[in-house]
Amino acid sequence: MALQIGIVGLPNVGKSTLFNALTKAGVPAEDYPFCTIDPNVGVVAVPDERLQRLGQLVQPKTLTPAAIEFVDIAGLVKGASRGEGLGNQFLAHIRDVDAIIQVIRVFRDSNVASSLEEPNPLLEAEIVQTELLLADIQSITKRIERTERMLKTGDKKYKDELEQLQRALETLNEGLPLRQTMVETPSELPLLTKKAILFVANVGEDDAAGLSGVTKSELEPLTKWVAEQNSRLIWLSAGIEAEIAELAPGDAAQFQEELGLTEPGLHKVIRTGQELLQLLTFYTVKGEETRAWNIPKGTKAPQAAGTIHTDMERGFIRAEVVPFHVLTQCGTFAAAREAGLLRSEGRDYVVNDGDVILFRFNV
Repeated sequence: MALQIGIVGLPNVGKSTLFNALTKAGVPAEDYPFCTIDPNVGVVAVPDERLQRLGQLVQPKTLTPAAIEFVDIAGLVKGASRGEGLGNQFLAHIRDVDAIIQVIRVFRDSNVASSLEEPNPLLEAEIVQTELLLADIQSITKRIERTERMLKTGDKKYKDELEQLQRALETLNEGLPLRQTMVETPSELPLLTKKAILFVANVGEDDAAGLSGVTKSELEPLTKWVAEQNSRLIWLSAGIEAEIAELAPGDAAQFQEELGLTEPGLHKVIRTGQELLQLLTFYTVKGEETRAWNIPKGTKAPQAAGTIHTDMERGFIRAEVVPFHVLTQCGTFAAAREAGLLRSEGRDYVVNDGDVILFRFNV
């Protein structure tokens, strides 16, 4: 299943424009609030030079990259946690995703209706974070009420859970998102501030290739704030990226070169998102398909197999592993095995980025 990343922000900051640029889905990007009500979803292949190299080496019929699912979620407004501006519906969509991208308006355009008269990057970030904090406070408060009732059963787990919840509530009341702390919460409780978040500053077209001194100055307070959040901030011009996405590959490359862009915004978003989420990529070369898979760092071999199919995790026997750079030097699995470079790993093996793996299992 593809990783899901929700794109959020205040109304008309460029969320749908960025979504279009990432997915080429052509979702209408209107200039009035709440033009996006139901979330739009697009699946994007992760750019991967190693996979392309493996494809040249193995020549499979099918070359399948890892995928990320982007979800364009309608704009949040102040008071969303109380239901303002269809807030409850939008917050529910955020709960379903694995991570969040918050788009923040830096560009100026008098034709775009906005909830803020002038761009204020830090205020935008704080408004959305406040609504996510308030929503989590509501969720934890309800869970505490339920847990307190369950204490009557005498089961110790509810006492431990109550202590967890109370610590989490104290943290949230201090204005701290849970992702910044080591506070544990029940795994089945979908808390918004536990999700990793990437901030994307949507700059004007004149800043597409390099920020002006004025824009840098405008972003300084947000840059400092994001660093305190243990998160990441990148910038791009969603409008320019959407234009590039509509061009044929050759024309897109020429346009990027003319603008002085070294890479598409999609690559920057995905690479930074993978770093923020601490993901790595492993590969499988099996039959007619060579494929890339994204998993969290620290994943052991059986669980990595489980991302392919649950039966493979259940019946895991061993993993035959060769690093990407070794396989490309040897040319084939057989040659790597003959050279003694194909390793046989068991259940405790922690998968490394770039591993090419053949899973042995029995069900």
